[in-house]
Amino acid sequence: MPASPIRKLVPFAEEAKRKGRKVYHLNIGQPDIPTPPAALEAVKNISTPVIEYSHSAGNESYRKKLAAFYQKAGFDVDHTEILITTGGSEAISFALQATADVGDEIIVPEPFYANYYGFSIAAGINVVPVKSDIDHGFALPPVEEFEKLITPKTRGILICSPNNPTGYLYSKEEIELLGKLVKKHDLYLYTDEAYREFCYDGNQHFSPMQIKGLESNVILIDSVSKRYSSCGVRIGALVTKNKDVISAALKFAQARLSPPSFGQILGEAAIDTPPAYFEEVYREYIGRRDFLVSALNRMEGVKCPLPKGAFYAIAQLPVDDTDKFAQWLLSDFEYQNQTVMVAPASGFYSNPSLGKKEVRIAYVLKTEDLKKAMECLERALKVYPGRTIA
Repeated sequence: MPASPIRKLVPFAEEAKRKGRKVYHLNIGQPDIPTPPAALEAVKNISTPVIEYSHSAGNESYRKKLAAFYQKAGFDVDHTEILITTGGSEAISFALQATADVGDEIIVPEPFYANYYGFSIAAGINVVPVKSDIDHGFALPPVEEFEKLITPKTRGILICSPNNPTGYLYSKEEIELLGKLVKKHDLYLYTDEAYREFCYDGNQHFSPMQIKGLESNVILIDSVSKRYSSCGVRIGALVTKNKDVISAALKFAQARLSPPSFGQILGEAAIDTPPAYFEEVYREYIGRRDFLVSALNRMEGVKCPLPKGAFYAIAQLPVDDTDKFAQWLLSDFEYQNQTVMVAPASGFYSNPSLGKKEVRIAYVLKTEDLKKAMECLERALKVYPGRTIA
């Protein structure tokens, strides 16, 4: 089981803080956006005298309300086609365990969310990567590259859109090409849509769930963590019209008894969050993204494509090794008693050497803090012993 590239440097950050340094956390997707007040109130005002187990698939009232939410998004699902899970993470694990045996394979565009690798290892499944690259903004690789990798052991293709860690948003055309490939070879298309609401510059999210004739092949992974800035409640969902997948996944859900009760209460109430909340969040993230990407690309030797969604960016840095650089930032560097914590991109690739020049940066801090963090990063790059440009 690999260490998390997002969390493995925590001991160094803790030591920096013990020294009295301010650490700007750009390593983890923990938004500072307030959780919707109505969602918090629902938990505060709980009146039940006993916190009971729920149905293993989740509270029926929540699943019905969530089904209506998806229907508004154009997904033809009902509550029997939804499992509430302990975060999107558990939904991914259930999806893989319910559809693949030990030794089977899934194809994943890389760089990819590091925990996909961990979940696959836990299930005995092999990850087969298809590399996207920074020079093309991390766009979906040609479908022909996917097809070359399909073997009798291939069970499906796993995508994340908008993407973590790159911020790339797959277009309708890209999704439809994948849909045709999946249908041709009768594979699953696992679609992680935890960042569906975070699409910028007029770009619209398109889900494989919207493709007619692909209903039995698509498994949607969802989460309240980012949509409602509620990462700690650990509530997600597995959604599919494939009854066999639901039946198999429910066995895993029964084995862990039930998803978190308080989280379900919050998640159900959060569905009523007014559009004004998301409009404000959108404006905030657009401002942060535009500042961050502009600041990075002004730095000598730094390259950063403009993300179309989520709240992450991959930046290529003029350093010898971003794992060493990220640790050095915390252990050896400070500017005005401040430093920055980033996630080395090596942990987002199947071959760590592919990410040795890149870092993932989460723009989850207010712009005022991002300005200070970028000033620290720029100064750090000028004095880092492993700098690779004169």
